[in-house]
Amino acid sequence: MDITDGNQNTDLRLRSAESFKAFLLKSSSKSGLNLYDHITRLLIKVMNEQPQNVVDVIEDLSRDVKQEYYEDKQSTLRELPQTTAEELLAEQQRALFSHPEDSEHEDELVEIPLPNVSEIGFYLEQAGVGLGREEMQRIFLALKKLVESQALPRCRLWGKILGTESNYIVAEADYREGEEEDEQITEEVAEERDAEMEKSQENEMDPLPQSTYKPPPVVQKEAIGTGANKFVYYVCKEPGLPWVKLPPVSPVQITVARQIRKFFTGKLDTPINSYPPFPGNEANYLRAQIARISAGTQVSPQGFFQAGEEEGDEEDEVPRENCEMNPDFESIPVAEMAESLSTWVHHVQHILQQGRCTWINMAVKPGEDSNEDVEDEEREEEPDEPEPEVGPPLLTPLSQDAEILNTPPWSSKLSSTLTSQHAVAVLRSNLWPGAYTYAFGKKFENIYVGWGLKYTGDGHSPAVPLAPQKEYPSGPEITEALDPTLEEEQALQEALEEQQAAQEEMEDTDEGEEEDDD
Repeated sequence: MDITDGNQNTDLRLRSAESFKAFLLKSSSKSGLNLYDHITRLLIKVMNEQPQNVVDVIEDLSRDVKQEYYEDKQSTLRELPQTTAEELLAEQQRALFSHPEDSEHEDELVEIPLPNVSEIGFYLEQAGVGLGREEMQRIFLALKKLVESQALPRCRLWGKILGTESNYIVAEADYREGEEEDEQITEEVAEERDAEMEKSQENEMDPLPQSTYKPPPVVQKEAIGTGANKFVYYVCKEPGLPWVKLPPVSPVQITVARQIRKFFTGKLDTPINSYPPFPGNEANYLRAQIARISAGTQVSPQGFFQAGEEEGDEEDEVPRENCEMNPDFESIPVAEMAESLSTWVHHVQHILQQGRCTWINMAVKPGEDSNEDVEDEEREEEPDEPEPEVGPPLLTPLSQDAEILNTPPWSSKLSSTLTSQHAVAVLRSNLWPGAYTYAFGKKFENIYVGWGLKYTGDGHSPAVPLAPQKEYPSGPEITEALDPTLEEEQALQEALEEQQAAQEEMEDTDEGEEEDDD
């Protein structure tokens, strides 16, 4: 072998070693490390620790070397873990389980008729509906806190309405004494403020052409504690969160709510964008839907309630507005209630097309109520007097309910056919999906758990907007006409000259007659 050949081979090996070392020193684009430094660190770690069976743990040692490299560059400061929404809710719900130390406060709770929500949850569980034992227990404690804070005479769980972002737990309560006066005062102040603003705007603005559009008359709202405003409703998103009182409902809100379909978001101040325009926000829309659901699905066993005694003539055709518990009620067999809808009745007033539970004559102005009897008799004889609308009276059997789109309004069954002697009668509304009622002996309860929308078949047809009004009245004084021809202008000029000549002749004859008289 020649010496020159050996030197060439050595040079090739050195060049290949240098190129290979350069390859090992090439840094990664992801981690910024290179294999040469990593192997060097790994060998140093093996020399220092000298573990047994190095070949078996070389992968773990390589991972530890990488981790140590990153730990050296990390900061010693650590961010505190963020508190989750579940933890915040648990902190707020902790107050529900605290036992009050004041004994006098406990005596007050005994006098307040708060229903046993745990028992209601047990029967609802037998019926296959409800919210679960744990949630029902938390809701019971939340209702207890609501009764304590608001001093309510009666309160019960109405149900739960689902939303796209959060849900609403709804509680139904009776109005407190003096609450009606506060509502009326706030409404009167708002009306006076609106009237003053309108007057100020009329004085400041220049006279403009007035529109010929006449809005429909505003139906008067029912008094607090009557009709659709018979009860007050409180809502909260979760047990333990603050309860919010919903405002009273007006007839126009119920009328518009019947024409639109909107999912709830879970925020009471959300505006309702729809056609026809809804007068209010989501809190008002929620209150209108609650009134509609209550009027259509609040039922009870036949005979549990009886017509209440009201002042007035018995021959009056005005339907009764209240009913009271029947002390002589005898329970109906569960099997019979599950088979026949005639054993169930409505105990909440029906809402008329006017948006009220009691019809009001819009043709009579509020100031005409104090007129003489003669004027009232003449008004009754007028042919344009509207006919009063009368809905089904209280305690009407469910067998008389009308179908919608060939769908029966109710479905009834037994909670269990295997142990029918311990089963409960379950009633489900098909027109308001989510409304259920159970009955067992002398106990029954209504609950609603759903999206707050009525069944409308396969699709929903929204209301069509009205035809646009004319911008200005059409007449000959503003209608564009064709220019006259030359012949028409000459004929018109000749006619005007003849008319002027005849007028001058008449004036001359009149002057001659006056001179003859003189």
